[in-house]
Amino acid sequence: MKRIALLGSTGSIGRQATEVVDWFPEEFSLVALAAHRHTDLLAEQVKKYQPEVVVIYDETCYGALKEKISFFSGEILVGMEGLIRAASWASADLVITAVSGVVGLLPTVKAIEAGKNIALANKETLVAAGPLVMNLAREKGIRIVPVDSEHSAIFQCFEGDGQAVEKILLTASGGPFRGLTGEQLKKVTPEMALKHPTWNMGHKITIDSATMMNKGLEVIEARWLFQVSYDDITVVVHPQSIIHSMVQYGDGSILGHLGKTDMRIPIQYALTYPDRWKNNLTRIDFAKLAHITFEEPDFASFPCLRIAYEAGREGGTYPAVMNGANEVLVDLFLSKKIGFMDIPAGIERILSRHQREENPSLEAILEADRWARKTVLEVV
Repeated sequence: MKRIALLGSTGSIGRQATEVVDWFPEEFSLVALAAHRHTDLLAEQVKKYQPEVVVIYDETCYGALKEKISFFSGEILVGMEGLIRAASWASADLVITAVSGVVGLLPTVKAIEAGKNIALANKETLVAAGPLVMNLAREKGIRIVPVDSEHSAIFQCFEGDGQAVEKILLTASGGPFRGLTGEQLKKVTPEMALKHPTWNMGHKITIDSATMMNKGLEVIEARWLFQVSYDDITVVVHPQSIIHSMVQYGDGSILGHLGKTDMRIPIQYALTYPDRWKNNLTRIDFAKLAHITFEEPDFASFPCLRIAYEAGREGGTYPAVMNGANEVLVDLFLSKKIGFMDIPAGIERILSRHQREENPSLEAILEADRWARKTVLEVV
């Protein structure tokens, strides 16, 4: 039986991960559950899965959670320290990092240091600290299997050590505003941006998809996961989201990964890797696919993608600052305090004020993230 610590158990990925666990009750157990503030759902999960430890990140929710799980005899922890304890929990074999944002970085690092394999659904970990995290994983002999559909697709299409790879073709749906101009995008509201055409995701990642920052974050994540240069990562807009990404080889061959738009597929693969287990999800009916199309991304209307490429190439603390600024700006947009196009404009303003640090330590990365968040609130 594989014992799992699930960080972000009440979020979109976390909930779907528990469904996958339910399919194979003899193979998986959840020994640690961690959530942000959703005490009702977390209490239900504790009752169902009987973990050894439970974490509520928002300390103000501790009392409510404790009351709801009065039957629970294990440890109840709070805050970042709680996430770190859960990520390095002694009995856990695998950690699913499914929390949203850079909050996932430190627990993932501590899990690697504790010798835990990682199912990574938190792209910000590698965006902010890709070289540090990947070097640590190699040093500790830890396997990181991506959960994001695109990176899972690339992971499955890689042959051997990837030496023959010529290019990664990272697909993007284009989001709900594909084809709109910059002027039209200025009128976008949060309600409009939260209606993704093909995927059902959490609010933050849905807004990132609408701005195409999500794809920019994925470019940086792919650079570090697969050790390829930014010049060898090409974003291709594929609105139907059937092909989840492709790998082009030096002999002209292209391997692509196709599947339904169902995150339970890459989640299951991350949990069962290197094996593939049968499930009962619906399959693609190719006879019913009217067409699949591809186009180049619109860097002018969606500048977040360009910004991410530039920040990634600059390296150092730039990606962490970009990510921290984006997280705060997305919150401000969802709160209707700024406009949709203020997100990329705000990120560029913050980056222009930042003094980049080369080869930063973990603390320097976290400090850069704190600086970015503080500066956004001062200047936007």
